[in-house]
Amino acid sequence: MDVKGKIAVVTGGGSGYGLGIACALRKAGAKVFITGRNQAKLEAAAAANDLQAVTADASVGSDWDKVFQTTGGVDILVNNAGFGGSIAPVAEQDDAGIISTINTNLTGVIMGCSRAGKIMMAQKSGIILNISSVCALYAWPGWSVYTAAKAGLSKFSHGLYTELRPYGVRVTCVTPSWGQTDFNKAANISGASEDAELAAKCIAPADLGKLVLEIIETPDHLAIPDVTMQPMIQDINPM
Repeated sequence: MDVKGKIAVVTGGGSGYGLGIACALRKAGAKVFITGRNQAKLEAAAAANDLQAVTADASVGSDWDKVFQTTGGVDILVNNAGFGGSIAPVAEQDDAGIISTINTNLTGVIMGCSRAGKIMMAQKSGIILNISSVCALYAWPGWSVYTAAKAGLSKFSHGLYTELRPYGVRVTCVTPSWGQTDFNKAANISGASEDAELAAKCIAPADLGKLVLEIIETPDHLAIPDVTMQPMIQDINPM
């Protein structure tokens, strides 16, 4: 896909990986809309980077309708919005927290893909990239609910690929690990959130933005269903 002039939507685009991806697409010439719940933060990021802001909660269907009414279409959808929720054993979590984690990381993505899929099927072109997490591949105590959502996102992406492939629409599940984002601090990830030298060796938002752009610019007759990026500094044992 030639990104220049294409309409791109990046959820959770006000900071971190989302903003890194949005900036990479904008520099390549796309018209980029970023979404998020924090209007002030979103508008500040948009103004500083020549992006368009649409305040929206990715877990709310009517907000998705507002997004696509505002953009007038979509060629590239990057489902980046997500959060760790309560990082604690399942036995210590309440129903509201569990539902919120699943809705933001999985249900909301499905609702967005449902709407974007209809648009892309009609125009017989487009690409959807769902940002997962290394938690979908491995298991750590306290991360079970988040892991379930991200693992579900991975398998959903595979199913969506089979449905949209006949229409010339590609789907990729991108799986990053430790990053130079606020997620590490919010989720209290030991080491990555405390050690500045270690954090500097994690995935930068611009790194993920470059990877996403390269996937999109892969020739349209080729697909990359899955790709994983993790920093060399991170020890995952066993792999």
